[in-house]
Amino acid sequence: MLKNIILPFILIASMHLSVYGQITEKPGFGKFALVGGTVHTITNGTIEDGTVLIHGNVIEYAGQATSFDPDYTVIDVSGRHVYPGFIDAGTRLGLIEISAIPVTVDDAELGNFNPHMKAFTAINPAAVAIPVTRVSGVTTVLSYPTSGIIPGKSTLINLYGYTPDSMAVVQDAAMHLNWPADGRRGWWDSRSDEDIRREYQRNLKQLNEYLEEAKTYHQMMEVYEADPSGKMRPTRNADMEAMRAVYRGDLPVIISVDREKDILNALEWIKSNTHIRAVLSSVAEGWRVAGQIAEAGVPVIVGPVLRTPARGYDNYQRPYQNAGLLASAGVLVAIQTSQTENVRNLPYHAGYAAAYGLDREEALKAITINPARILGVDHAIGSIEAGKTANLFVSDGDPLETMTRIDHVFIRGFNIPMVSRHTLLYQEYIERDVN
Repeated sequence: MLKNIILPFILIASMHLSVYGQITEKPGFGKFALVGGTVHTITNGTIEDGTVLIHGNVIEYAGQATSFDPDYTVIDVSGRHVYPGFIDAGTRLGLIEISAIPVTVDDAELGNFNPHMKAFTAINPAAVAIPVTRVSGVTTVLSYPTSGIIPGKSTLINLYGYTPDSMAVVQDAAMHLNWPADGRRGWWDSRSDEDIRREYQRNLKQLNEYLEEAKTYHQMMEVYEADPSGKMRPTRNADMEAMRAVYRGDLPVIISVDREKDILNALEWIKSNTHIRAVLSSVAEGWRVAGQIAEAGVPVIVGPVLRTPARGYDNYQRPYQNAGLLASAGVLVAIQTSQTENVRNLPYHAGYAAAYGLDREEALKAITINPARILGVDHAIGSIEAGKTANLFVSDGDPLETMTRIDHVFIRGFNIPMVSRHTLLYQEYIERDVN
């Protein structure tokens, strides 16, 4: 009986959402010239009265040219600002549609160790939140799995495409590790200190044993692959095969950790596993140990910035200051929202960080070139340079300010219609019949 009630609701909800998830008009594609605007390249300074030429999927030119082939579609951006598309370095966009409906939630699996799981396979290109996000200037996101100690591999996607393959910047961008917490989960956590310590040690022991097994498997496979003659091939293990990319150095390991003590424990673990390309994420109390993180040379993905302090007695502004304090210590900082439907607010996370101590140019880098560098894709995205993917947007002011309007968005060279569920609802209600 319950199934008969729930299934029609899911079908109706899915139909409703799919309507708003679709683009109502085709994006333009070809050759575009953005002329007369202030071009913020991020890596090569600012170009006043600049010109950006887009040819197909790539940026062909960025400079002060006044003449170019007549077959370009000219877009006058005088008085406007041109920025590279923003990159959110940690989201669940495309993996969750309606959190209250389990069949639309694809960010988690059972079990503590799932390195073989790929977020890429679960991406929904028609997710309603994608158009909402991209018209805010966010063109690229890292979507990650969440459950267990090693939940699997994240995917880096552009926010335009009809299939996950057409959206992918990197199908498997990073392996994720949720560091075992050595402390209380919150005020509601009634465990004794001894129980907390015991659970932490048990989880850390499991993690170390698992990684040692994965390392041994990798070494055995390397020996076999170097010279298989006369040797028995090791039994194939899907989990261990997935971990080989970590030991080869092909994938960074993004370690989610928040508390001061846990961050220090994670840094000690990183020191003893030098073969792993480690990145710290979330780091709510990173500001407390900024010097140690900088000394270790480990980059961080801070966020969400718009959060409450980790400890009740901390100053309310500590989460806003976190990115700035880390950057001042010499840490390479990117910013994430850790959101699904509110990834659109990424510019304001960076804006708050800038208002509370992070240099404004560094705030822009934290959502453009820095995440690209951390994820190893700065050759393709993260700045406005000839030869890079044409991910950029045009705004009428500072994009870190809430009153700024985005006029144009380009993703992979496609001139994206500025349409989303939000704009459609706005039009519907602004034009409603009041009688």
